[in-house]
Amino acid sequence: MAFHVAITMNLINGIERNAISLHDRGWSYGDGVFRTLLLRGGQALCWLRHYSKLRDDCARLGIDCPDAVWFEKDLRHIATQQPDGVIRITVTRGNTPRGYANQQGATPTRVVTASPPPVYPVAYQAQGIRAQLCRTQLALQPALAGIKHLNRLENVLARSEWNDPEIAEGVMCDTAGNVISGTMSNLFVVFGTELMTPDVTRCGVAGVQRARVLELAAAHGIPAKVMAFDIERLLGADEVFLVNSIIGIWQITALGKKVWRPGKLTPQFRPWLDMND
Repeated sequence: MAFHVAITMNLINGIERNAISLHDRGWSYGDGVFRTLLLRGGQALCWLRHYSKLRDDCARLGIDCPDAVWFEKDLRHIATQQPDGVIRITVTRGNTPRGYANQQGATPTRVVTASPPPVYPVAYQAQGIRAQLCRTQLALQPALAGIKHLNRLENVLARSEWNDPEIAEGVMCDTAGNVISGTMSNLFVVFGTELMTPDVTRCGVAGVQRARVLELAAAHGIPAKVMAFDIERLLGADEVFLVNSIIGIWQITALGKKVWRPGKLTPQFRPWLDMND
């Protein structure tokens, strides 16, 4: 079972401190975006990809994303004291007067936090994980679809549905009945030699590792497509796996009463995803 300990370092606009203004729109309205990635040997893995996604998500919300040089300075500062760990980068719209209306000229808040890496059982990689189907559904909202924004209450509610340490992740569907993702991960299914991942143009997050899996599939001649499918289609798959920037890749080998044998594609993708590109 994974465990997490208290954050060991917080940088807010480049300064070590533990508080933001109560007028910050990230606090007030969840008006911001974030990324989570690994720091390994002082290097932020897949940094250019994460920054590109951060910048694109900011643009979708009309937030001025700080230049990469500021984040890189923060990461170097953290790496001198903690070269290995989990980094969370958050950008909010910044401080504004009360009210939903956006205030022109607001200065975005840049937050970089570091914490020790979680420890997961070795069996998760070697043998796969147990998952459960969550009751909490993801609402359809194309304006926010694909963005890793700060409003994650659906995921919080879904994750609160179990406390069984044998269950590592939950599978979430949208209100139309389509499979979308895990509570903290993107999802892929395999039918024969074909790879498939849910369409996230109406809800869900288009993660960096999801994009990498699709690129790697194309590079290695593995057919892959993005499309909508329901839970019955998922249960009929030959293989199901999850990805994110912290866990890497996990195969689901049990979902409710459904059991899968260890598949062939999951171990193929594992070393590819472990590369720092």
